[in-house]
Amino acid sequence: MQERKNYKSSPEIQEPIKPLEKRALNFLVNEYLLKNNYKLSSITFSDENDDQDFELWDDVGLNIPKPPDLLQLYRNCGNHVISSKGVVDIAVGVEIEDLQPPCTINQDSFPKEQVQQTALIEELEYQISLLNSEKQSLADQMKNLQSEIEFLKNNHLMSTLTVLESAKHALDQVPQTVPVGNGQYVEITGSDTVSRTTHQENCATSLVSNTTADSECPSTETQSPHYTNIRHQTTLSKEPVQFDKSNRKLAPAFHQALLSFCRMSADSRLGSEVSRIADSEESVMLMLGRCLPHIVPNVLLAKREELIPLILCTACLHPESKERDQLLHILFNLIKRPDDEQRQMILTGCVAFARHVGPTRVEAELLPQCWEQINHKYPERRLLVAESCGALAPYLPKEIRSSLVLSMLQQMLTEDKADMVREAVVKSLGIIMGYIDDTDKYVQGFELMILALGDPSERVISAVHQVFIPAFAAWSTELNNLQSHLIPTLLERIEKLLRDGEHGLDEHKLHMYLSALQSLTPPLFAVVLQNAPFTSKAKLHGEVPLIEVTRFPRPASPLQDVAVIIGSREQLAVLLQLYDYQLEHEGTTGWESLLWVVNQLLPQLIETVGRINVTSTTCVHEFSRFFWRLCRTFGKIFTNTKVKPQFQEILRLSEENVDASAGNGILTKATVPIYATGVLTCYNQDEDRKLLVGFLEDVMTTLSLSHAPLDSLKAAFVELGANPAYHELLLTVLWYGVVHTSALVRCTAARMFELLVKGVNETLVAQRVVPALITLSSDPEISVRIATIPAFGTIMETVTQRELLERVKMQLASFLEDPQYQDQHSLHMEIIKTFGRVGPNAEPRFRDEFVLPHLHKLALSNNMQTVESKRLDIATQLFESYSALACCFISEELMINHFLPGLRCLRNDMEHLSPEHEVILSSMIKECEQKVENKNSQEPQGSMSIAASLVSEDTKTKFLNKMGQLTTSGAMLANVFQRKK
Repeated sequence: MQERKNYKSSPEIQEPIKPLEKRALNFLVNEYLLKNNYKLSSITFSDENDDQDFELWDDVGLNIPKPPDLLQLYRNCGNHVISSKGVVDIAVGVEIEDLQPPCTINQDSFPKEQVQQTALIEELEYQISLLNSEKQSLADQMKNLQSEIEFLKNNHLMSTLTVLESAKHALDQVPQTVPVGNGQYVEITGSDTVSRTTHQENCATSLVSNTTADSECPSTETQSPHYTNIRHQTTLSKEPVQFDKSNRKLAPAFHQALLSFCRMSADSRLGSEVSRIADSEESVMLMLGRCLPHIVPNVLLAKREELIPLILCTACLHPESKERDQLLHILFNLIKRPDDEQRQMILTGCVAFARHVGPTRVEAELLPQCWEQINHKYPERRLLVAESCGALAPYLPKEIRSSLVLSMLQQMLTEDKADMVREAVVKSLGIIMGYIDDTDKYVQGFELMILALGDPSERVISAVHQVFIPAFAAWSTELNNLQSHLIPTLLERIEKLLRDGEHGLDEHKLHMYLSALQSLTPPLFAVVLQNAPFTSKAKLHGEVPLIEVTRFPRPASPLQDVAVIIGSREQLAVLLQLYDYQLEHEGTTGWESLLWVVNQLLPQLIETVGRINVTSTTCVHEFSRFFWRLCRTFGKIFTNTKVKPQFQEILRLSEENVDASAGNGILTKATVPIYATGVLTCYNQDEDRKLLVGFLEDVMTTLSLSHAPLDSLKAAFVELGANPAYHELLLTVLWYGVVHTSALVRCTAARMFELLVKGVNETLVAQRVVPALITLSSDPEISVRIATIPAFGTIMETVTQRELLERVKMQLASFLEDPQYQDQHSLHMEIIKTFGRVGPNAEPRFRDEFVLPHLHKLALSNNMQTVESKRLDIATQLFESYSALACCFISEELMINHFLPGLRCLRNDMEHLSPEHEVILSSMIKECEQKVENKNSQEPQGSMSIAASLVSEDTKTKFLNKMGQLTTSGAMLANVFQRKK
């Protein structure tokens, strides 16, 4: 056994630090840094040793309890004396009385003696644990060598003797000398040792005598690779290898002593490996299996992927399953937090391993490594597991794919917190769906699809649409479930959602189901093509027709590309040509897959659309997008001959139906905006745009003349207005309303301008919108003129052109100052409401010079109103407008001249009409007056914030408490504190 040096040994004679010793010391140093608040140093130290987990002592690799901390070790190191005979072997026969006592006891200090003995016991236990660890390592080495011996015994080659002797020689390298007190080494005697020593001497003598080394001295220590090759050849031919003979006459003992100056070491693990040259593929594998576990920890983390080929090759070819498991464990733990490139390299290696060893070993050796790390603390490691399940799917037994692997991925999808891990899980599930053939798992696959669609992460949902749904749809198609189960089930869930959501629709779930239907449209169209009457005629011969670039919507992934689903773009081109011809000339008789779409899917979808709340912008948008993709996928002929007629039959747009309650009912539903934006916008040629314009004009006319709600028309304008390409078209529709003979239609057109102004650029506003509104503002019907006020207000809120703003301000001033409008209660209500809506966001100059002065005038004139109901209406509307404007910055002059006087006039009205409002107004006036009085001491000259006067805690609490006592509608007061400039 090698000499174990104590703490007093000089650095010059200490042996190099061993990897396990280094890891143990690293752990203790980091523990010391943390305990003594050297946190930054600890972090730096951890980063420099990122291959080690400093939270777990077991990560060090020693099968011993954690030793005392550094401070305790330091305090105890000088309290005992190590015997000069550091280690003795019982086989040497040393007498007990020759051994020195392990420590010197101080008789004068009994308590100190107890402490020292305790520390000594701890130190000895630690040394024992180190020796046990070393013993275990040597035992493993012996086991490996014995397995090599067993293998070589079966080869029946003459080279077996050479390797056998070498292995025995290596086994005997377990320390043969022990130090004694005078520093000399005592040989361990025994019959085996004597014979071995004699044999080695004979070998040396044989070398001196120029005898054949191969026949007399089977040591492999002096054999080069070139010689090994020669030896194999000569062994097979039974001819000994000849060395050059020397004419020197040296005594064998002298020669042996001379050779002893060649510094060689075979008494360590590494020396033992170096001294034995592998002479077969099997020997190489055994050697790599022994050496790689010691090589990996000493390679830089950034370069460890260079070891992957070596690890995999050894794991593939090594004869012992335990060693293979160890190597694969090293592979999956090679890098603490592998990045994308490193994971790809490991996955590539795993696939190569799987191809080489077959499904049985993949199940037995690779899958357990995945299972062990399914709950690893680092997400990168769990990500490697999720990606491995997908990459290995083609190489696993089919029973395992549909059981163990599916369960692993389901568990990770349900439990893992990291988005990137669940994303990889979904992709691997998609790959599994492409290989699974157990039909009993279909329902589980559907439930996994729904579960993944409900994931909160966008990247996970994107992976569902890109990989999982296309793969599951392909399996569903093979089982003939796409039209019989998958799509109908999703439709049923949508209908149930709409039924249950009359008082509050779950828009997230609706989006989830509709997006799934949208992703199923390409495979549905592929089914229609592959089951068409002309499919047997689709032969690739001659020139293949081209497919227009815009023929299909852009797919979310290659798996949603119809050409990929069909098989090739050429095959798809031939099928599309036959498809269009069949629809246009031969009809759909006997075409069951298409008839299902026409007679079952479309009617059910249109009926579902009629139950949507038209005011839900999200629902309208989702269904519009779905119909758009459906129509674009199935083509223009299908849209014109199958989709549009079904919508037109339901909508029944004719003047005879203006007074029909049924016709008016459907026109107020979401069917109108979804048909307009989801079907009529699919194609953008002149005839298509004319059809869209005509439809919108008819809807506007029909709804106006029947006094029906305009929500459906507004929804269509909002959806279309989001795309600038339709602004001109919408303005054309509104101009039709502007010049219509019916005042009801003109009034509707005026109100629709308000929706359009916010999205239209200022050039169009100046050239098309304002002229139309000016025309309507001089309409003979007062209701039409009043209907233009919200649109004018929106222009003041959104437009920046000075000239345009002046034109609008002049028109609003004419409404307020023209004597003919003096008694127009509805006009005044609309103006006050508009001022409250746009005032906080309008240009400050417009608000200061126009809005506040005119509100003051309206409040003053309302004091003289004799009709109490009209006076209350105006006062209530003024209260809301002033509440909104209170959050704006107002100059001192305007505060004194207009804002406060207006509030006082309003308070006079509320004293008689609504005492609850009067209390709040009094509080507002008092605060404003106090701020004006204290302004010079609190703020510099300029503008002041009325909002600032209302946000102090006491005032705000009192203000809100009083507002909570009001009996009027809460909606009127909802924006008091919310509107800001």
